[in-house]
Amino acid sequence: MDHSISNTTKPSLSLFHHLPFSFFTFLLLFLLSYNAFTVFFFHLPFFSSTHHHTKTLLLSTPTHYSTLNLSSSVFISSKKQSLPFINYTHLPILHNSRFPNRPRRVKRHKRGLRSVHSESPPRLHFSLFQTKLKAFFSSNSSCKGRFFMTWISPFKLFGVRELLSIESLFKSHPRACLVIVSKSLDSDEGVNMLTPFVNKGFKVMAIAPDFNYIFKDTHAEAWFNRLKQGNVNPGEVSLGQNLSNLLRLALLYKFGGTYIDADIVVLKSFSKLRNTIGAQNFDVKTKKWSRLNNAVLIFDKKHPLLFKFIEEFALTFDGNKWGHNGPYLISRVVSRVSMREGFNFTVLPPSAFYPVDWRGIRSLFRRPRDEVHSRWLVKKMEQIRKESFAVHLWNRHSRKLKVVKGSIVDSIVSSCCIFCNNY
Repeated sequence: MDHSISNTTKPSLSLFHHLPFSFFTFLLLFLLSYNAFTVFFFHLPFFSSTHHHTKTLLLSTPTHYSTLNLSSSVFISSKKQSLPFINYTHLPILHNSRFPNRPRRVKRHKRGLRSVHSESPPRLHFSLFQTKLKAFFSSNSSCKGRFFMTWISPFKLFGVRELLSIESLFKSHPRACLVIVSKSLDSDEGVNMLTPFVNKGFKVMAIAPDFNYIFKDTHAEAWFNRLKQGNVNPGEVSLGQNLSNLLRLALLYKFGGTYIDADIVVLKSFSKLRNTIGAQNFDVKTKKWSRLNNAVLIFDKKHPLLFKFIEEFALTFDGNKWGHNGPYLISRVVSRVSMREGFNFTVLPPSAFYPVDWRGIRSLFRRPRDEVHSRWLVKKMEQIRKESFAVHLWNRHSRKLKVVKGSIVDSIVSSCCIFCNNY
């Protein structure tokens, strides 16, 4: 038996001896290439808000995208006011190497999208958002200024500070119209909360967003469709926060008016401000701003700078960098168009809306500690009263701080509140 097997294997082995060495080299290279392909390619799940299941896409190594830098010249469009055609199928989908397969994070972003997503029923050929908003503005045609807020958090988180923001707005603009775009506040609880303002004659309404309508005919439309289909990496930063960054731009582009964050305390009328942004930081050496912020935006309808902001969002979205799609986006675009014709806007100094940045916000909540600190507080309060239209409280960094008697914030609250007994 062993002898027969030996006789049969000898011809086979002799065949391999006659094969050229290059064949083995080719075979080895093929096996190495196949192994490399299987190592560096993997399946990454993305969520889809339309289908409640995970959508699997085949992507190349994400580190390729994390080092991708796009030239700013790519994003400069023509000076025409009409919306230029962009083939979104060829736009880069920016991914980040820190977006692993995390079922919990995917589920959280699904919930985030559902919490802010509100559309008209499929059978309706009109937007309930559009209908309600037009009815609100029509019934309040005497509005002296349109204001918008967005609130993407649960209703229970809308607290005293946010109500103070509304009070301060109406204290300085008693005949203004305020629209709070929020799914959680467009509820019975939200109506009850706003009723005291309505009873005093103030014009305010909370309404759930219809993103399809609000983003329609802008660069945001295609980006949002890709997001719903699971073709946009939402990243580590809250999806609701990034949607709020885009929503405020689209609302002003479509309707015009003023956007303020819910942690902005208004000190005086904005009536003389037009097409205005506020600088957050100022470079003492160059005498120029070093960063802008999007917590206060005042713009005419269809303003070309808003168009550029929305375009930049769609082209360069990165959900892994805090502020990339918000303050940094505003700063990037303005730095590119500030010397170009056709963009008429004003950048106000930090004292207008951001008299202290997030690193110094604690100082406004404290009472004088000593004589030096007391002199500083008096000087800062004088500056705010003279130069500031509003104060950003930077809730992300000050939410847990208490308003101490004798502090600057205590003085601001006393001068801006309407229902003052609540504070």
